[in-house]
Amino acid sequence: MERLQKVIAHAGIASRRKAEQLITEGKVKVNGKIVKELGVKVSTNDKIEVEEIPIQREVPVYYLLYKPREVISAVTDDKNRKVVIEFFPFEKRRIFPIGRLDYHTSGLLLLTNDGEFANVLMHPKYNIEKEYVAKVNGIPTREDLRKLEKGVQLEEGKTAPAKAKLLSLDKKKGTSIVQLTIHEGKNRQVRRMFEAIGYKVQKLKRERYGFLDLRGLNPGDYRELTPHEVKQLRNLAVTQHS
Repeated sequence: MERLQKVIAHAGIASRRKAEQLITEGKVKVNGKIVKELGVKVSTNDKIEVEEIPIQREVPVYYLLYKPREVISAVTDDKNRKVVIEFFPFEKRRIFPIGRLDYHTSGLLLLTNDGEFANVLMHPKYNIEKEYVAKVNGIPTREDLRKLEKGVQLEEGKTAPAKAKLLSLDKKKGTSIVQLTIHEGKNRQVRRMFEAIGYKVQKLKRERYGFLDLRGLNPGDYRELTPHEVKQLRNLAVTQHS
């Protein structure tokens, strides 16, 4: 048994808060009867209608994908480029990526059909840690790394404190590998942070999302998250916020 508003949110009809509003406004029916109370729980056998339209209830599914480079983090693309959904040709449920990695960035990406779960993980207030490894032109100094750690100024404001570590350098080629751990998810944030201190990113990979990593996976591989991992992610979001 699950709360009615949670089931509506899972079905992708509305956020949980909006679902609660629809219930209290009398726009939701369970087995043909209008329900206005928020505490109501329903089972998989109950027929639910929102504004007279029956909702399609899907079993929630959660995937971890090792996104290769030159793949779009989307369900469709108007330029006919490869999208992450193409790695799941068997999946009939309407899955979508949680957040995004840009076209040229590889690494860990989560996909689900659970709208409420996605909203929790993407909400700015939850700040789940994301670890990236970047190959950059030039060799950042300790002072440069400190700037990244303190936060750099982007168009939309200063970035939150981060962790930065020089992993290796190649003096001959004039390049280095830097690990950067951030909590936010601004558009192209890591690339723009390096640009802000004068370094261009050649290659970028997200290696970790919270406690999840890419161990055992090659680009294009995926696996389902375990129920325990899904629960841990929910808990992580809440504890990071509190």
